Parts: sequence; structure tokens; C-alpha cells
Amino acid sequence: MKTTKDKILDLLKKEVSLSVNDLIQELGITHMAVRKHLNVMEKDGLIHSVEFKQSKGRPLYRYALTEKGDRLFPKNYEGISVEFLQDIKESFGEESVDALFKKREQRLTSQYKEQVEKKCSKLEKIQEIEKIQNEKGYMAQANQIDDNTFELIEYNCPIMAIANNFKTACTCETEMFKSVLGTEQVKRVSCRTEGNHHCKFLIQYEA
Repeated sequence: MKTTKDKILDLLKKEVSLSVNDLIQELGITHMAVRKHLNVMEKDGLIHSVEFKQSKGRPLYRYALTEKGDRLFPKNYEGISVEFLQDIKESFGEESVDALFKKREQRLTSQYKEQVEKKCSKLEKIQEIEKIQNEKGYMAQANQIDDNTFELIEYNCPIMAIANNFKTACTCETEMFKSVLGTEQVKRVSCRTEGNHHCKFLIQYEA
């Protein structure tokens, strides 16, 4: 069972920044209890406060994760490192790195398909992707927009350092989702490597 501290960390990871009142509403605990947790977490260097001036009244403070706080979330490099990939690029060219990621894409596609193809409906398939990604530390959330449209949000990127240096990692993930979900209409509408807070995919099926 998650502690209040864990819940606060998860909320800040998803929402980027929240005020005390936001946390009271989300957690359903008292103002004093929220303040107590925030004070301890700020002292531990897990969060920091940012002041927002309002047109009237006192400034509003919002809280966000520090780099130390963000490091508490999974960072799974799956046996590869930025330095290793850079060495391959320097020795054998960028094409060799692309080939490695393509091989990884094919491997993951095969693994995901084995689980996803057991599901019948579109929603169940998207939810299975959500489950797999959560097991890998992506903090994924799937939402249904209409009968044929879905979105998949990834609040954490376990291979962020690699993706920042090799954008092909993001491209391969998108292509893998297309193959596994059986639709070419999978669009990455936001990406952390481009400065967005989360990675978000819009997934559409033919009516």
C-alpha cells in the first residue's frame, strides 16, 4: 500500500506542480497533514516550492519534484548505456546504432504482441499496453476518447538519457505500438525529449 509520501511524489510526477490546496483535494487529508509531509520532503531535498504572484492577495506556492525526487522513479537502461551507444556510433556509424534500435523494436514487438493479441476489444488491447509499460516503469495511463480513439500517456521515461541522445529510440517505440495495436494511426503528440512534461500518444482506429 502506498504511503502519503509516495502518493504526493506520484501526483507531482504526473501533474508537474501542485499547490497545497490541490494536494488536499487529491489526497483527502487535512491542510496540516499535507504541510507536514511537504516540509519533511522539502527538507529531504525531494521537492521544492515555486512562488507564483497573484493579482490579489498573498503569493501562491506550488510544489514540484527536484532532480533528487525524480531519481526515485524507475530508470531502466535495459543493458545499454549512452556511452556504449556513442562508442558504436563513432566506430561504425549512426546506421549501426539505428540497426540496434530496430532490432530492439522487433524484439519488443514480438513480446508485446504475444500478450496484446490475447485481448479482444480495442480498449482491452490499449489497457494491456498500459499494463506492460507500467511493469517497465513508464507510469503509463490509457484513456478512451471515443469508440475508435485512445490516448496513452507515459509520465516517466526509464531510458530518458538514451532517448535524449538518440531520438531513434522514440521513433522505434511509436513504430512498435503501430505493429502491436494493428493501426498506422499512432501519433506521438508530445515527447519529453522535446521539452514536454510527458510522452503522449494518440491512437486511432478506422471506424
